[in-house]
Amino acid sequence: MGFADDHLIPLVDQGLGNSAYLVDLGDGRALAVDAGRDLRALRRAAERRGLTVAYAADTHLHADFLSGAVQLAHDDGARVLASAVGRRDFPHTPLADGDETDLGGLTLRALATPGHTDEHLSFLLLDGERELGVFSGGSLIVDSAARTDLLGAARTEELARAQYHSLRRLAALPDEVALWPTHGAGSFCSAPPGTERTSTVGAQKRTNPLLSAPDEDTFVRLLLDGQGSYPDYFDRLAEANRRGPAVLTSAPLLPDLDAGQVRSLLADGGQVVDVRPAADYAAGHIPGALSIPLRGQFATWLGWLLPDTAPLAFVAGEDQDLDEIVWQAYKIGYERLTGRLTGGMTAWLADGNPRATTAFVTADQAGDRPYLDVRQDAEFAAGHVPGARHIELGGLAAHAVEAPEGPIVACGHGERAMTAASLLERAGRIDIAVLDGGPAEYAAAHSRRLTQGADA
Repeated sequence: MGFADDHLIPLVDQGLGNSAYLVDLGDGRALAVDAGRDLRALRRAAERRGLTVAYAADTHLHADFLSGAVQLAHDDGARVLASAVGRRDFPHTPLADGDETDLGGLTLRALATPGHTDEHLSFLLLDGERELGVFSGGSLIVDSAARTDLLGAARTEELARAQYHSLRRLAALPDEVALWPTHGAGSFCSAPPGTERTSTVGAQKRTNPLLSAPDEDTFVRLLLDGQGSYPDYFDRLAEANRRGPAVLTSAPLLPDLDAGQVRSLLADGGQVVDVRPAADYAAGHIPGALSIPLRGQFATWLGWLLPDTAPLAFVAGEDQDLDEIVWQAYKIGYERLTGRLTGGMTAWLADGNPRATTAFVTADQAGDRPYLDVRQDAEFAAGHVPGARHIELGGLAAHAVEAPEGPIVACGHGERAMTAASLLERAGRIDIAVLDGGPAEYAAAHSRRLTQGADA
Protein backbone atom coordinates (compact mmCIF):
# COMPACT_ATOMS: atom_id res chain seq x y z
CA MET A 1 0.00 0.00 0.00
CA GLY A 2 1.40 3.39 -0.98
CA PHE A 3 0.88 6.82 0.50
CA ALA A 4 -2.10 7.60 -1.71
CA ASP A 5 -3.86 4.36 -0.75
CA ASP A 6 -3.52 5.06 2.97
CA HIS A 7 -3.68 8.83 3.25
CA LEU A 8 -5.13 10.49 0.11
CA ILE A 9 -8.87 10.78 -0.42
CA PRO A 10 -9.89 12.22 -3.82
CA LEU A 11 -13.30 13.92 -3.81
CA VAL A 12 -14.60 14.07 -7.37
CA ASP A 13 -17.29 16.48 -8.53
CA GLN A 14 -18.38 14.67 -11.70
CA GLY A 15 -20.64 17.51 -12.77
CA LEU A 16 -17.92 20.16 -12.81
CA GLY A 17 -15.22 17.66 -13.79
CA ASN A 18 -13.01 18.55 -10.83
CA SER A 19 -11.27 16.81 -7.96
CA ALA A 20 -10.59 18.08 -4.46
CA TYR A 21 -8.31 16.16 -2.12
CA LEU A 22 -8.31 15.37 1.57
CA VAL A 23 -4.96 14.25 2.98
CA ASP A 24 -4.94 12.37 6.29
CA LEU A 25 -1.84 13.69 8.07
CA GLY A 26 -1.87 10.77 10.51
CA ASP A 27 -2.49 12.66 13.73
CA GLY A 28 -6.19 13.53 13.51
CA ARG A 29 -5.51 16.51 11.25
CA ALA A 30 -5.99 16.85 7.53
CA LEU A 31 -4.97 18.95 4.56
CA ALA A 32 -7.69 19.91 2.08
CA VAL A 33 -6.64 20.94 -1.44
CA ASP A 34 -8.97 22.88 -3.75
CA ALA A 35 -12.04 22.17 -1.66
CA GLY A 36 -15.26 23.63 -3.03
CA ARG A 37 -17.95 25.47 -1.15
CA ASP A 38 -20.12 22.34 -1.10
CA LEU A 39 -18.23 20.57 1.65
CA ARG A 40 -20.67 17.71 2.21
CA ALA A 41 -18.48 14.96 0.71
CA LEU A 42 -15.36 16.31 2.40
CA ARG A 43 -17.13 16.43 5.74
CA ARG A 44 -18.27 12.81 5.38
CA ALA A 45 -14.76 11.68 4.50
CA ALA A 46 -13.24 13.60 7.41
CA GLU A 47 -15.80 12.28 9.88
CA ARG A 48 -15.18 8.67 8.83
CA ARG A 49 -11.53 9.10 9.82
CA GLY A 50 -12.07 11.45 12.75
CA LEU A 51 -10.19 14.28 11.05
CA THR A 52 -10.16 18.03 11.54
CA VAL A 53 -9.04 20.11 8.57
CA ALA A 54 -5.94 21.99 9.72
CA TYR A 55 -4.83 23.31 6.31
CA ALA A 56 -6.83 24.40 3.27
CA ALA A 57 -4.67 24.95 0.19
CA ASP A 58 -5.95 26.51 -3.04
CA THR A 59 -3.88 26.12 -6.18
CA HIS A 60 -5.45 29.13 -7.89
CA LEU A 61 -8.36 31.56 -7.97
CA HIS A 62 -10.98 29.20 -9.29
CA ALA A 63 -13.32 30.36 -12.04
CA ASP A 64 -15.67 27.38 -12.03
CA PHE A 65 -16.59 27.05 -8.36
CA LEU A 66 -16.42 28.97 -5.11
CA SER A 67 -13.64 27.85 -2.82
CA GLY A 68 -14.43 26.22 0.51
CA ALA A 69 -11.21 27.42 2.13
CA VAL A 70 -12.80 30.39 3.92
CA GLN A 71 -15.53 28.13 5.30
CA LEU A 72 -12.94 25.61 6.50
CA ALA A 73 -11.03 28.39 8.23
CA HIS A 74 -14.23 29.46 9.99
CA ASP A 75 -15.47 25.98 10.91
CA ASP A 76 -12.24 24.10 11.63
CA GLY A 77 -9.72 26.86 12.20
CA ALA A 78 -7.92 25.73 9.05
CA ARG A 79 -4.88 27.71 7.94
CA VAL A 80 -5.47 28.86 4.37
CA LEU A 81 -2.50 28.42 2.01
CA ALA A 82 -2.55 30.35 -1.27
CA SER A 83 -0.44 32.38 -3.64
CA ALA A 84 0.72 35.80 -2.49
CA VAL A 85 0.29 37.00 -6.07
CA GLY A 86 -3.47 36.40 -5.78
CA ARG A 87 -3.92 39.30 -3.32
CA ARG A 88 -6.79 37.57 -1.54
CA ASP A 89 -8.85 39.81 0.72
CA PHE A 90 -9.23 37.36 3.60
CA PRO A 91 -6.77 35.96 6.15
CA HIS A 92 -4.40 33.45 4.59
CA THR A 93 -0.75 32.47 4.48
CA PRO A 94 0.59 34.09 1.29
CA LEU A 95 3.05 31.81 -0.47
CA ALA A 96 5.75 32.42 -3.05
CA ASP A 97 7.69 29.99 -5.17
CA GLY A 98 9.68 27.59 -2.99
CA ASP A 99 7.93 28.42 0.27
CA GLU A 100 7.42 25.37 2.46
CA THR A 101 4.76 24.58 5.05
CA ASP A 102 5.47 22.05 7.78
CA LEU A 103 2.39 19.86 8.05
CA GLY A 104 3.77 17.92 11.00
CA GLY A 105 5.87 15.15 9.47
CA LEU A 106 5.09 16.00 5.87
CA THR A 107 6.03 19.17 4.02
CA LEU A 108 4.11 21.11 1.37
CA ARG A 109 6.28 23.09 -1.05
CA ALA A 110 4.77 25.80 -3.27
CA LEU A 111 5.80 25.77 -6.93
CA ALA A 112 4.92 28.77 -9.08
CA THR A 113 3.23 27.33 -12.17
CA PRO A 114 1.47 30.23 -13.95
CA GLY A 115 -0.52 29.68 -17.10
CA HIS A 116 -4.06 28.71 -16.20
CA THR A 117 -3.99 31.84 -14.03
CA ASP A 118 -1.24 34.33 -13.22
CA GLU A 119 -1.02 33.33 -9.58
CA HIS A 120 -1.26 29.57 -10.03
CA LEU A 121 0.68 27.40 -7.58
CA SER A 122 1.25 23.67 -7.60
CA PHE A 123 1.90 22.01 -4.24
CA LEU A 124 4.59 19.35 -3.95
CA LEU A 125 4.04 17.00 -1.01
CA LEU A 126 7.24 15.69 0.55
CA ASP A 127 8.09 13.12 3.21
CA GLY A 128 11.51 14.32 4.22
CA GLU A 129 13.42 14.51 0.94
CA ARG A 130 11.10 12.05 -0.84
CA GLU A 131 8.70 13.67 -3.29
CA LEU A 132 5.36 11.88 -2.91
CA GLY A 133 3.11 13.73 -5.30
CA VAL A 134 2.15 17.09 -6.68
CA PHE A 135 -1.22 18.82 -6.50
CA SER A 136 -1.08 20.42 -9.93
CA GLY A 137 -4.43 22.23 -10.03
CA GLY A 138 -4.90 23.47 -13.59
CA SER A 139 -1.31 23.15 -14.72
CA LEU A 140 -0.21 19.64 -15.75
CA ILE A 141 -3.36 17.51 -15.76
CA VAL A 142 -4.14 14.05 -17.13
CA ASP A 143 -3.27 14.13 -20.84
CA SER A 144 -3.75 17.90 -21.11
CA ALA A 145 -3.36 21.27 -19.41
CA ALA A 146 -6.03 23.71 -18.32
CA ARG A 147 -7.13 26.57 -20.56
CA THR A 148 -5.34 29.92 -20.60
CA ASP A 149 -8.04 32.22 -21.99
CA LEU A 150 -9.97 33.02 -18.81
CA LEU A 151 -8.26 36.39 -18.37
CA GLY A 152 -9.25 37.59 -21.83
CA ALA A 153 -8.11 37.17 -25.42
CA ALA A 154 -5.31 39.72 -25.05
CA ARG A 155 -3.57 37.52 -22.45
CA THR A 156 -4.34 34.06 -23.83
CA GLU A 157 -1.13 33.44 -25.77
CA GLU A 158 1.07 34.97 -23.08
CA LEU A 159 -0.46 32.64 -20.49
CA ALA A 160 -0.20 29.68 -22.86
CA ARG A 161 3.54 30.31 -23.09
CA ALA A 162 3.72 30.49 -19.31
CA GLN A 163 1.81 27.20 -19.19
CA TYR A 164 4.45 25.65 -21.46
CA HIS A 165 7.21 26.45 -18.99
CA SER A 166 5.11 25.38 -16.00
CA LEU A 167 4.43 21.98 -17.54
CA ARG A 168 8.13 21.53 -18.29
CA ARG A 169 8.91 22.34 -14.68
CA LEU A 170 6.49 19.72 -13.38
CA ALA A 171 7.64 17.17 -15.96
CA ALA A 172 11.16 17.50 -14.54
CA LEU A 173 10.02 15.88 -11.30
CA PRO A 174 10.91 12.19 -10.88
CA ASP A 175 8.77 9.80 -12.93
CA GLU A 176 7.34 8.09 -9.84
CA VAL A 177 5.91 11.31 -8.39
CA ALA A 178 2.11 11.09 -8.27
CA LEU A 179 0.11 13.68 -10.18
CA TRP A 180 -3.03 14.93 -8.41
CA PRO A 181 -4.74 17.53 -10.65
CA THR A 182 -7.87 19.50 -9.87
CA HIS A 183 -9.31 19.82 -13.37
CA GLY A 184 -10.18 16.71 -15.35
CA ALA A 185 -12.56 15.18 -17.85
CA GLY A 186 -15.80 17.15 -18.05
CA SER A 187 -14.30 20.40 -16.79
CA PHE A 188 -14.80 23.42 -19.01
CA CYS A 189 -11.42 24.56 -17.69
CA SER A 190 -9.76 21.66 -19.48
CA ALA A 191 -12.07 18.93 -20.81
CA PRO A 192 -9.40 16.39 -21.82
CA PRO A 193 -10.55 13.01 -23.13
CA GLY A 194 -10.53 9.90 -20.97
CA THR A 195 -11.70 9.06 -17.51
CA GLU A 196 -8.51 8.92 -15.39
CA ARG A 197 -8.24 11.79 -12.92
CA THR A 198 -4.83 11.06 -11.39
CA SER A 199 -1.58 9.85 -12.89
CA THR A 200 2.19 10.04 -12.41
CA VAL A 201 4.74 12.37 -13.89
CA GLY A 202 6.30 9.48 -15.80
CA ALA A 203 3.00 8.34 -17.27
CA GLN A 204 2.25 11.85 -18.44
CA LYS A 205 5.59 12.15 -20.17
CA ARG A 206 4.55 9.10 -22.20
CA THR A 207 0.90 9.96 -22.93
CA ASN A 208 0.30 13.72 -22.62
CA PRO A 209 0.41 15.18 -26.15
CA LEU A 210 1.34 18.61 -24.84
CA LEU A 211 4.50 17.21 -23.29
CA SER A 212 5.38 15.72 -26.66
CA ALA A 213 5.26 19.09 -28.43
CA PRO A 214 8.69 19.64 -30.00
CA ASP A 215 8.81 23.35 -29.19
CA GLU A 216 6.95 26.18 -27.45
CA ASP A 217 5.12 27.40 -30.56
CA THR A 218 3.75 23.94 -31.29
CA PHE A 219 2.67 23.59 -27.66
CA VAL A 220 0.80 26.90 -27.81
CA ARG A 221 -0.98 25.93 -31.01
CA LEU A 222 -2.01 22.53 -29.61
CA LEU A 223 -3.25 24.03 -26.35
CA LEU A 224 -5.22 26.87 -27.90
CA ASP A 225 -6.78 24.63 -30.56
CA GLY A 226 -8.40 22.60 -27.80
CA GLN A 227 -10.13 25.46 -25.99
CA GLY A 228 -13.85 25.68 -26.62
CA SER A 229 -16.48 27.93 -25.06
CA TYR A 230 -17.00 28.19 -21.32
CA PRO A 231 -19.86 29.25 -19.00
CA ASP A 232 -20.52 32.94 -18.48
CA TYR A 233 -20.21 32.67 -14.71
CA PHE A 234 -16.50 31.88 -15.08
CA ASP A 235 -15.99 35.60 -15.67
CA ARG A 236 -17.27 36.39 -12.16
CA LEU A 237 -16.04 33.70 -9.80
CA ALA A 238 -12.30 34.35 -9.78
CA GLU A 239 -12.92 37.79 -8.31
CA ALA A 240 -15.50 36.35 -5.89
CA ASN A 241 -12.85 33.87 -4.74
CA ARG A 242 -10.30 36.66 -4.37
CA ARG A 243 -12.68 38.55 -2.09
CA GLY A 244 -13.66 35.35 -0.30
CA PRO A 245 -17.09 33.67 -0.36
CA ALA A 246 -19.47 34.52 2.45
CA VAL A 247 -19.30 32.18 5.42
CA LEU A 248 -22.42 30.07 5.88
CA THR A 249 -23.49 29.67 9.49
CA SER A 250 -26.22 27.14 8.70
CA ALA A 251 -27.20 24.91 5.80
CA PRO A 252 -29.07 26.93 3.16
CA LEU A 253 -32.67 25.91 2.59
CA LEU A 254 -35.24 26.13 -0.19
CA PRO A 255 -38.48 27.60 1.26
CA ASP A 256 -41.94 26.50 0.16
CA LEU A 257 -43.80 28.77 -2.27
CA ASP A 258 -47.41 28.64 -3.33
CA ALA A 259 -48.56 29.21 -6.89
CA GLY A 260 -49.42 32.84 -6.23
CA GLN A 261 -45.92 33.57 -4.95
CA VAL A 262 -44.37 31.98 -8.03
CA ARG A 263 -46.68 33.98 -10.27
CA SER A 264 -45.67 37.20 -8.48
CA LEU A 265 -41.98 36.33 -8.77
CA LEU A 266 -42.34 35.92 -12.53
CA ALA A 267 -44.21 39.22 -12.79
CA ASP A 268 -41.42 40.97 -10.88
CA GLY A 269 -38.66 39.74 -13.20
CA GLY A 270 -37.69 36.56 -11.36
CA GLN A 271 -36.87 33.29 -13.04
CA VAL A 272 -38.47 29.87 -12.73
CA VAL A 273 -36.17 26.89 -13.21
CA ASP A 274 -37.81 23.51 -13.77
CA VAL A 275 -35.42 20.80 -12.56
CA ARG A 276 -37.63 17.80 -13.33
CA PRO A 277 -36.58 15.21 -15.93
CA ALA A 278 -36.97 16.32 -19.54
CA ALA A 279 -40.01 14.11 -20.13
CA ASP A 280 -41.86 15.60 -17.16
CA TYR A 281 -41.12 19.14 -18.31
CA ALA A 282 -42.32 18.27 -21.82
CA ALA A 283 -45.62 16.91 -20.51
CA GLY A 284 -46.50 20.20 -18.80
CA HIS A 285 -44.61 23.20 -17.45
CA ILE A 286 -45.05 26.80 -16.37
CA PRO A 287 -44.92 29.03 -19.45
CA GLY A 288 -41.54 30.77 -19.52
CA ALA A 289 -39.87 28.31 -17.14
CA LEU A 290 -36.33 27.27 -18.03
CA SER A 291 -35.76 23.53 -18.13
CA ILE A 292 -32.50 22.46 -16.46
CA PRO A 293 -32.90 18.83 -15.34
CA LEU A 294 -31.25 18.18 -11.98
CA ARG A 295 -28.08 16.18 -12.58
CA GLY A 296 -24.34 16.58 -12.11
CA GLN A 297 -24.13 19.34 -14.74
CA PHE A 298 -26.98 21.37 -13.24
CA ALA A 299 -24.69 24.08 -11.81
CA THR A 300 -22.87 24.52 -15.11
CA TRP A 301 -26.04 25.26 -17.08
CA LEU A 302 -27.62 27.36 -14.33
CA GLY A 303 -24.51 29.55 -14.32
CA TRP A 304 -24.26 29.64 -18.09
CA LEU A 305 -27.86 30.54 -18.87
CA LEU A 306 -29.13 32.74 -16.03
CA PRO A 307 -27.74 35.78 -14.21
CA ASP A 308 -26.85 35.47 -10.54
CA THR A 309 -28.80 38.65 -9.80
CA ALA A 310 -32.34 37.38 -10.49
CA PRO A 311 -34.42 35.70 -7.76
CA LEU A 312 -34.99 32.04 -8.62
CA ALA A 313 -37.91 29.75 -7.95
CA PHE A 314 -37.79 26.05 -8.72
CA VAL A 315 -40.23 23.40 -9.88
CA ALA A 316 -39.10 19.97 -8.69
CA GLY A 317 -40.46 16.45 -8.57
CA GLU A 318 -41.55 15.04 -5.26
CA ASP A 319 -38.63 12.59 -5.21
CA GLN A 320 -35.91 15.08 -6.11
CA ASP A 321 -33.28 16.19 -3.60
CA LEU A 322 -33.85 19.84 -2.69
CA ASP A 323 -30.49 20.00 -0.92
CA GLU A 324 -28.80 19.12 -4.20
CA ILE A 325 -30.52 22.03 -5.94
CA VAL A 326 -29.38 24.42 -3.22
CA TRP A 327 -25.77 23.26 -3.01
CA GLN A 328 -25.26 23.16 -6.75
CA ALA A 329 -26.50 26.75 -6.92
CA TYR A 330 -24.48 27.92 -3.92
CA LYS A 331 -21.23 26.37 -5.10
CA ILE A 332 -21.22 28.77 -8.07
CA GLY A 333 -22.46 31.78 -6.10
CA TYR A 334 -26.18 31.67 -6.89
CA GLU A 335 -27.81 32.52 -3.58
CA ARG A 336 -31.04 34.34 -4.49
CA LEU A 337 -33.08 31.18 -4.13
CA THR A 338 -36.63 32.26 -3.33
CA GLY A 339 -37.98 28.73 -2.96
CA ARG A 340 -39.70 25.86 -4.71
CA LEU A 341 -43.29 25.49 -5.83
CA THR A 342 -45.02 23.34 -3.22
CA GLY A 343 -47.07 20.65 -4.88
CA GLY A 344 -45.38 21.20 -8.24
CA MET A 345 -47.41 21.44 -11.43
CA THR A 346 -50.45 19.92 -9.75
CA ALA A 347 -50.64 22.93 -7.41
CA TRP A 348 -49.93 25.34 -10.28
CA LEU A 349 -52.83 23.99 -12.36
CA ALA A 350 -55.17 23.74 -9.37
CA ASP A 351 -54.68 27.47 -8.89
CA GLY A 352 -56.04 28.08 -12.39
CA ASN A 353 -52.72 28.88 -14.08
CA PRO A 354 -51.81 28.01 -17.68
CA ARG A 355 -49.63 25.11 -18.74
CA ALA A 356 -47.32 24.79 -21.74
CA THR A 357 -46.16 21.53 -23.32
CA THR A 358 -43.26 20.57 -25.58
CA ALA A 359 -43.19 17.67 -28.01
CA PHE A 360 -40.63 15.04 -26.91
CA VAL A 361 -40.27 12.49 -29.67
CA THR A 362 -38.18 9.48 -30.58
CA ALA A 363 -36.08 9.48 -33.73
CA ASP A 364 -38.66 7.59 -35.79
CA GLN A 365 -41.32 10.17 -34.83
CA ALA A 366 -39.21 13.20 -35.78
CA GLY A 367 -40.48 13.55 -39.35
CA ASP A 368 -38.65 15.89 -41.70
CA ARG A 369 -38.21 18.83 -39.34
CA PRO A 370 -35.02 20.91 -39.58
CA TYR A 371 -32.42 19.46 -37.21
CA LEU A 372 -30.91 21.81 -34.59
CA ASP A 373 -27.87 20.43 -32.73
CA VAL A 374 -27.01 22.28 -29.49
CA ARG A 375 -23.97 20.29 -28.39
CA GLN A 376 -20.49 21.75 -27.94
CA ASP A 377 -18.34 22.40 -31.00
CA ALA A 378 -16.08 19.42 -30.34
CA GLU A 379 -19.04 17.06 -29.93
CA PHE A 380 -20.59 18.32 -33.15
CA ALA A 381 -17.34 17.95 -35.08
CA ALA A 382 -16.92 14.38 -33.84
CA GLY A 383 -20.15 13.29 -35.54
CA HIS A 384 -23.40 14.98 -36.51
CA VAL A 385 -26.47 14.57 -38.70
CA PRO A 386 -25.77 15.84 -42.24
CA GLY A 387 -27.28 19.27 -42.81
CA ALA A 388 -27.80 19.94 -39.10
CA ARG A 389 -27.91 23.55 -37.95
CA HIS A 390 -25.47 23.94 -35.07
CA ILE A 391 -25.80 26.49 -32.26
CA GLU A 392 -24.18 25.69 -28.92
CA LEU A 393 -26.63 25.71 -26.02
CA GLY A 394 -24.60 28.33 -24.17
CA GLY A 395 -25.02 30.79 -27.06
CA LEU A 396 -28.57 29.92 -28.05
CA ALA A 397 -30.36 32.70 -26.16
CA ALA A 398 -28.32 35.30 -28.04
CA HIS A 399 -28.80 33.54 -31.37
CA ALA A 400 -32.40 32.32 -31.11
CA VAL A 401 -33.35 34.15 -34.31
CA GLU A 402 -30.86 31.95 -36.18
CA ALA A 403 -32.64 28.74 -35.20
CA PRO A 404 -34.70 27.16 -38.00
CA GLU A 405 -38.48 27.27 -37.92
CA GLY A 406 -40.21 24.23 -36.41
CA PRO A 407 -37.01 22.41 -35.49
CA ILE A 408 -36.28 19.09 -33.91
CA VAL A 409 -33.79 20.11 -31.21
CA ALA A 410 -31.17 17.54 -30.27
CA CYS A 411 -28.12 16.96 -28.10
CA GLY A 412 -26.77 13.65 -26.81
CA HIS A 413 -29.72 12.35 -24.80
CA GLY A 414 -32.35 15.08 -24.69
CA GLU A 415 -31.57 17.00 -21.51
CA ARG A 416 -29.64 19.90 -23.06
CA ALA A 417 -32.07 19.83 -25.98
CA MET A 418 -35.01 20.36 -23.63
CA THR A 419 -33.15 23.27 -22.06
CA ALA A 420 -32.66 24.67 -25.56
CA ALA A 421 -36.34 24.24 -26.39
CA SER A 422 -37.29 26.13 -23.23
CA LEU A 423 -34.99 28.99 -24.28
CA LEU A 424 -36.54 29.09 -27.74
CA GLU A 425 -40.04 29.07 -26.26
CA ARG A 426 -39.09 31.99 -24.01
CA ALA A 427 -37.92 33.81 -27.15
CA GLY A 428 -41.35 33.35 -28.71
CA ARG A 429 -40.57 30.41 -30.99
CA ILE A 430 -43.30 27.83 -31.49
CA ASP A 431 -43.72 24.37 -33.01
CA ILE A 432 -40.58 22.98 -31.36
CA ALA A 433 -39.91 19.30 -30.83
CA VAL A 434 -37.12 17.75 -28.78
CA LEU A 435 -35.37 14.53 -29.78
CA ASP A 436 -35.49 11.83 -27.12
CA GLY A 437 -32.06 10.49 -28.01
CA GLY A 438 -29.03 11.64 -29.93
CA PRO A 439 -27.62 11.95 -33.43
CA ALA A 440 -26.76 8.26 -33.76
CA GLU A 441 -30.36 7.22 -33.10
CA TYR A 442 -31.67 9.85 -35.48
CA ALA A 443 -29.28 8.83 -38.26
CA ALA A 444 -30.16 5.15 -37.87
CA ALA A 445 -33.89 5.87 -37.97
CA HIS A 446 -33.52 8.01 -41.10
CA SER A 447 -31.06 5.77 -42.96
CA ARG A 448 -28.31 8.35 -42.83
CA ARG A 449 -24.70 8.32 -41.72
CA LEU A 450 -23.17 10.81 -39.35
CA THR A 451 -20.60 13.19 -40.78
CA GLN A 452 -17.59 14.74 -39.12
CA GLY A 453 -16.07 18.20 -39.15
CA ALA A 454 -17.28 21.71 -38.45
CA ASP A 455 -20.67 23.21 -39.27
CA ALA A 456 -22.29 21.89 -42.41
